[in-house]
Amino acid sequence: MKNEVKIRVLLVDDHPLVLDGIRSRIELDETIEVVGEGRNGEEALKLAVERKPDVVLMDISMPVMNGIESAGRFATELPDIKVLMLTMHDNREYITKVLNAGAKGYILKDVSSHEMIAAIQSVYEGKTYYSSGVTDILLNEGSKKEVPLTEREKTILCLLAEGNSNKHVARELDISVRTVETHRRNIKRKLNLKTSAGLVKYAIENGIVEL
Repeated sequence: MKNEVKIRVLLVDDHPLVLDGIRSRIELDETIEVVGEGRNGEEALKLAVERKPDVVLMDISMPVMNGIESAGRFATELPDIKVLMLTMHDNREYITKVLNAGAKGYILKDVSSHEMIAAIQSVYEGKTYYSSGVTDILLNEGSKKEVPLTEREKTILCLLAEGNSNKHVARELDISVRTVETHRRNIKRKLNLKTSAGLVKYAIENGIVEL
């Protein structure tokens, strides 16, 4: 990469203070130019057409359109623009979804300014980049045996984690309340969880339901 060429970066996060912090960190490098800021995945797509960034540095959890959906849209509609995720989500489920959507990298928000800049430069050059924390998660969790939840159990877990009652879930799926209760017990047993709060935590951490 020639010194006079600046990497055009679009920042996307729904928290203004986070955007300010990211901008101040990456603009320490003279090869990077921030060309715009968006608050959600939909804004990111619109701004990308207008500002023509090389790299989009984007969060996952945002209103209107989340980062995973937006990354997929970039991959199909604006494939020349590289998407790099910058997020606090450090579980394999999110990482896998993001990479499958077409993002070129995944870094955690606690990375150093130096690593954030290195990640931007890497994806700009056509490489993939995972921060060291993400690599550790993929290596450590990749060998773990998947919990064998059935599709019906995943659906019920999703509905329960969203705060729905057994009665509501039963009505939604056209099954009996007793069947929902049986599934609920089986899910807790398979996941080795004791409380409803544990079910919600598991569902969020594993991308079954989003906040």
